[in-house]
Amino acid sequence: MSTVIKVENLSKIYKLGEVTTGTISQDVNRWFAKVRGKEDPFLKVGQVNDRTASGTRDFVYSLRDISFEVQQGDTLAIVGRNGAGKSTLLKILSRITSPSIGSAKIRGRVASLLEVGTGFNPELTGKDNIFLNGAILGMRKQEIKSKLDEIIDFSGVDKYIDTPVKRYSSGMYVRLAFAVAAHLEPEILIVDEVLAVGDAEFQKKCLGKMKDVSGQGRTVLFVSHNMAAVKSLCEHGILLKNGELVGRGTSQDIVAQYMGMGLAANTIKKLEEPIVADDIDVTEIGFRPPNGKTGNTITEGEAVELFIKYKVNNNAADRYHFTFHLHDDQGEVLFGFSPSRDNESLLNGEDTLVCKFPTNFLNVGSYFLALLIVKDKRNVIRWEKDITTLTVSTRLHEMGTWMGKEPGFLVPSFLWEHQS
Repeated sequence: MSTVIKVENLSKIYKLGEVTTGTISQDVNRWFAKVRGKEDPFLKVGQVNDRTASGTRDFVYSLRDISFEVQQGDTLAIVGRNGAGKSTLLKILSRITSPSIGSAKIRGRVASLLEVGTGFNPELTGKDNIFLNGAILGMRKQEIKSKLDEIIDFSGVDKYIDTPVKRYSSGMYVRLAFAVAAHLEPEILIVDEVLAVGDAEFQKKCLGKMKDVSGQGRTVLFVSHNMAAVKSLCEHGILLKNGELVGRGTSQDIVAQYMGMGLAANTIKKLEEPIVADDIDVTEIGFRPPNGKTGNTITEGEAVELFIKYKVNNNAADRYHFTFHLHDDQGEVLFGFSPSRDNESLLNGEDTLVCKFPTNFLNVGSYFLALLIVKDKRNVIRWEKDITTLTVSTRLHEMGTWMGKEPGFLVPSFLWEHQS
């Protein structure tokens, strides 16, 4: 297969505050450097794009020294937290913005779906925008006509196709925009997180269509925080962190690396700041082995308990309850549980609530806990994702026995008996 995307030493640097350098002489020097093909002398003082650290300089790297290649027909996931530089990279590949340093070479026709309404003229009707987008992609009018009915049917907005798109809802925008991008036969399809706007049924249709596109030898670049969709659609992936490329490999490996990035930080049981929601303050939460042991790592087959230290003010305990969701390292919710489901209520004042998990319950792996604080049995007033983690490590096995991990995430023990 041939290379259709080649990114070499790519960096994108933004100046914080004013757009110009501040003086005419510096602007002239910048222009001369550009004419001679040199790097901008005023961009070398940039700093890493870390939102958690306070800035000390005028320039920041949104992307820094990124290099990778994409082969024809490949499906590549671009994974990273918010602010990692994913959308900036896609905008450079879509020719919406240019890199500050390095190059991004693309061979083939590109269709981009980066945000709701990308490339749409709000004053034109849905049908007119289909022809407009096709013309932008370099297609002839007859080619677009041959795909028109298929696009309208896929989008599901046939009733409003002759209505100006400025009157469309965000979901209708995305439906039509994706239908246009996927059906006008681009060699490279670039899709950002916009599919999150659509409903579950439409997302399923979109993923199926992207699989069809990649199966026809076309290339797909996909950005999403839905790790299940990433694993289902993409063969390979790259991982961005603070604008830098920190991982590349199969989509399975990249998802596992992404989910484990915050593992060390989330093992801290005492919260830096209490979680405050109306009359409830949560100060500590975490997993630990029973019998007074410390640490949030257990060996398979051992028991574990979850504890949460909280305080209920104003004698309002009967109005609140906790709900927990346990995720695996791929982001899938394994199960939810709550003390209220087991007829256990919160107490007024300060208290520590402990949930004891059975032995031989969780399989080897890393698990992430989400906390939901619910008021009046129906209103979620606080939702904290990945608030703490649990690691189940492999126990020592006898030589010659099965050394691998059993499938699934539960390894329960059952009661067996002979009834001869």
